[in-house]
Amino acid sequence: MSGPNDRPGHPGIPNGWFAVAWSKDVPVGQVERIRYFDQEMVLFRTRSGAAKVLDAYCAHLGAHLAEGGRVMDETVRCPFHAWQYDGDGRVTHIPYCKKIPPRARVRAWPVDERNGMIFVWHHAEGKPPDWEVPDLPELNDPEWTEPRLFELKVPVHMQEMAENNCDPTHFYYVHGAPGIPPTEMTYGEDGRFFRVNSRGPKETPFGTFDMDLERDTWGMGLSSVRMKGIPDAGLFMFSSTSPVDAGNAHSRWLFTTTRNMADVAGEEFIDGMSRGVLQDMRIWENKIYRHDPVLCEADEYLAEFRKWSKQFYSPRPDAG
Repeated sequence: MSGPNDRPGHPGIPNGWFAVAWSKDVPVGQVERIRYFDQEMVLFRTRSGAAKVLDAYCAHLGAHLAEGGRVMDETVRCPFHAWQYDGDGRVTHIPYCKKIPPRARVRAWPVDERNGMIFVWHHAEGKPPDWEVPDLPELNDPEWTEPRLFELKVPVHMQEMAENNCDPTHFYYVHGAPGIPPTEMTYGEDGRFFRVNSRGPKETPFGTFDMDLERDTWGMGLSSVRMKGIPDAGLFMFSSTSPVDAGNAHSRWLFTTTRNMADVAGEEFIDGMSRGVLQDMRIWENKIYRHDPVLCEADEYLAEFRKWSKQFYSPRPDAG
């Protein structure tokens, strides 16, 4: 799969945490072939329940560890000659040799599993994680519904999708919002987090309320949406958009509501958010990435986002 951004001029693949699977899809003993960050990888869950991600190709003769590989206790076994790799990428056992070569290892990727997803840390320079995937209280609260899951693959550079949260004008022209809502942007202390908040009246099954649309972003790939304003009720969405390569993204979304809204406004919220994503698809699938776009005075938050996003990109080898 390729898209219009699979060409020189895109900003590269950003650094940060990105989801590579739903937790529910990787039971104990499972081995999965995955491709993100323009890299082939193997994802497996050990017998103790830990999710691990390694570079895909065996250090021995290059077999793909996910194509016939098996979980053996806390390791994944190569299908070709049965070399076993632990979660740190080291060969721990060769069944026909006592001595393990010092270079018998592959790259291990940092993994964090929470919020129903398995996340992998990507850094173009190999630097370790310097911020954490957020814990989301709604997902562990019995007063909130079991999340509904939604995902899609889009032939677009992932930054195009991330910029939507900072583009209040498009909500009017693409999604049919009643107007362009007043919006403000605030930043977290470490600079890796920002919040965009819009406020305006919204009709709901419970009446018309002044609603806050609170959109949080952590790094380039993680974001949430909270709708606030209905007394004693809430609606929440969390997403991770991950770069498959420079021209393709894989986005995972989960939706939940307070249980007192599940049968009425909750369904409307979930359906509305899903429709909104699909309304953006035609634009995403057919646009190009403008490295130096012509912006107007109404694009204040887009300009802010472009400046903020630069911190997540390492210098490109071909930039000089």
